[in-house]
Amino acid sequence: QVQLVESGGGLVQAGGSLRLSCAASGLTFTNYAMGWFRQAPGKEREFVSAISGTGSSTYYADSVKGRFTISRDNAKRMVYLEMSGLKAEDTAVYYCAADARAFGVRIGAQNYNYWGQGTQVTVSS
Repeated sequence: QVQLVESGGGLVQAGGSLRLSCAASGLTFTNYAMGWFRQAPGKEREFVSAISGTGSSTYYADSVKGRFTISRDNAKRMVYLEMSGLKAEDTAVYYCAADARAFGVRIGAQNYNYWGQGTQVTVSS
């Protein structure tokens, strides 16, 4: 079955950096766009970033633009989220998700077919 497994979360000071990784299995990886979402306590899940199946298209939420970078390695079936300039408001559980429409990127969570279990990112101020 399809599995998405996130890693790389942790505790970091404001202004610091983290790299999240997501390992995918059980799916034809290049047939899926991949996205990162996050959910803070008491808040709804929100879109962070997405990348198309080939990696040629990316999109970012305004709140992370210029600070976060999404990438993928199709040979390794991995997707990454490089986060820098972290702020307290970036604290959340971060989820990796797969969208069966590989072309372009979509920001709505309802478009994503598979989800990981999440990894906690905590930014101390």
